[in-house]
Amino acid sequence: MPIIFIRTLTLKMNSFYGIYCIVLLLFSYASNAQSLTNSIEEILVQASLVPISSERSANAITLIDYEQIENRSVSSISELLRTVPGLAVSKSGVQGSQTQIRVRGSEANHLLVLIDGIEANNPSQNDGLNWGTFAASDIERIEVIRGPQSSMLGSDAISGVINIITKNADKPRSLRIFSENGSFDTNNNGISFGLINDGFNARLGLSQLKTDGANISRVGKERDGYKNKNITFKSGLNFTENLGATFSARRSDGMNEYDSDIDFDGLVDDQNKLTKFENTIMGLKVNYLNLDKTWQYHVAISESKSNNKDFQEALLETSTSSTKDQLRLISSKHWDEFSKRISLLVEHERERFSQRGQINDYGIYGIFNPNQDQSRTTKSIAIEYRADVFNKTTLAASTRSDDNSQFKDANTFKVELIYDLSANSRFRSSYGTAIKNPTFTERFGFYTNFIGNPFLQPEKSTSWELGFDQKLYDGNFTLSATLFNSELDNEIDGNAIDPITFGFTAVNKLGLSKRNGLELNSSIKPNKNITLNTSYTFTQSQELNAIGKYQNEVRRPRHIASFNLSWQQSDSFSINTNLQYNGSQEDIVYPSNVKLAEYTIVNLSANFNISKKLDTYLRLENLFDESYEEIFGYQPLGFGAHIGIRYRP
Repeated sequence: MPIIFIRTLTLKMNSFYGIYCIVLLLFSYASNAQSLTNSIEEILVQASLVPISSERSANAITLIDYEQIENRSVSSISELLRTVPGLAVSKSGVQGSQTQIRVRGSEANHLLVLIDGIEANNPSQNDGLNWGTFAASDIERIEVIRGPQSSMLGSDAISGVINIITKNADKPRSLRIFSENGSFDTNNNGISFGLINDGFNARLGLSQLKTDGANISRVGKERDGYKNKNITFKSGLNFTENLGATFSARRSDGMNEYDSDIDFDGLVDDQNKLTKFENTIMGLKVNYLNLDKTWQYHVAISESKSNNKDFQEALLETSTSSTKDQLRLISSKHWDEFSKRISLLVEHERERFSQRGQINDYGIYGIFNPNQDQSRTTKSIAIEYRADVFNKTTLAASTRSDDNSQFKDANTFKVELIYDLSANSRFRSSYGTAIKNPTFTERFGFYTNFIGNPFLQPEKSTSWELGFDQKLYDGNFTLSATLFNSELDNEIDGNAIDPITFGFTAVNKLGLSKRNGLELNSSIKPNKNITLNTSYTFTQSQELNAIGKYQNEVRRPRHIASFNLSWQQSDSFSINTNLQYNGSQEDIVYPSNVKLAEYTIVNLSANFNISKKLDTYLRLENLFDESYEEIFGYQPLGFGAHIGIRYRP
């Protein structure tokens, strides 16, 4: 099966990218026999019930560290994620507008987002996350774990997990200030304070981003702006050497102006619409290690809340709100010098959803009342076993059972195999199942004209992946290659037509939806001053149409590539060049699809250290003023220039 898949995949790739992939693979295999001295650095990630080394996971994992975030100097997390293999970003125009991320051809709400380990997916936003409202301030590291994680993390992790880690205090007393101004009347300012004292640490970050934006519709001149205020607080306390607690909280509130297609003719209409949003997450974690550090206990209590209000011509039209409460208990046991581990999870989750809006009269079709209050609970138990055997092989297996108040019990599993060919070369593979429960809006409707379908069944997937990782020349060249395949049963189509009201509704599709592809990622450091990171993804995502034939799913480009060149000219000056290529893709214009053209964007940033305490940066976005669309009818921003300063007294 894998051999047939590889042959099919190679034929389907265009020649340029096919050659690129093959050359990198051959180079890696040809150099495999070299004697290497440096082992791959151990970095702990949330790819297990208990954080593990990224090199002991069979998942394809990408890490974006603080240095990369600083060098790019971007204001939005979604812009950082565009360089990650396997991820496709869809943005409806300007900064702050609706932005979705799809992993390996899946839906946007198939991706679980964690902030400091706390689930941030929004039940009032179709269980997804609007990345357009997520600022990049106060972020220390981002972990992108691709592949199904339902066997450990449940329903929302059907395609992968993105774990965002906020900054800790790093000095006994610290102060950091930044200010940025740029095109489209954009202002981005922030300040943070840090404290470390005798086993206690705390950090408070405040930031505000404001932009007047530009017109996103093809007609009219109205500018669509965006405002966002963020407060981040994180603290930790070590009671003893074996007992500690951490508390983290993040709140963002603001507004984004937007346009929409109100007459369903496929073209976005210039309107005076805006959404005011409030998002809050907070969580308390307590960790305990026994005296010999073989038993680990973890207790976490968290809550995420969201409120959204939609306005038309300054008049309130609708509002939605949601709350997700979680209690997690994890017990983990190590033995045989930590080479074996078994972990147990017990979890209770409650989700609540509320919606308020105008009652619409559809005449002979009846009355549509969007006002509703919904809730559901999920009780879960999961177990995971990991073992290093024969000094070269890691085996892992996990399974989870979910008891949901609205659906039948769901059971998922995953098995992993990692084989170390050498200290710097490894083969990895995994096979697993995952689920995604229907959302509140899919089951019970959404304001205006979306009719709920209470008979929807959960989506179920079966996936496998094969991967190879290589490190050469004392770590100056690394390569990662991953083949992936997933089949989705009961896929939910949210663009079906209700036969009674003729409004939109959701239905489970017949047959299997298929997603497969190839991810390549490489890093080359020819000298201490230059680093080149490249990635390429081929994705084929298909679903059955009304006549039983497979067709491409929308907003999933087959070809995505990224090139990022960093030049550290000296200790005080550096330049970062980023090139992003998105191949052609389809989008829906009811009742048929339309093809969106391929595009290439070049971004440039430069950083200059004036002193140890002060540095300045310049960021040029869409350097060649490329015109393109990621969602049909929505125009993106053109060329933009931004300059900023960072001060650390």
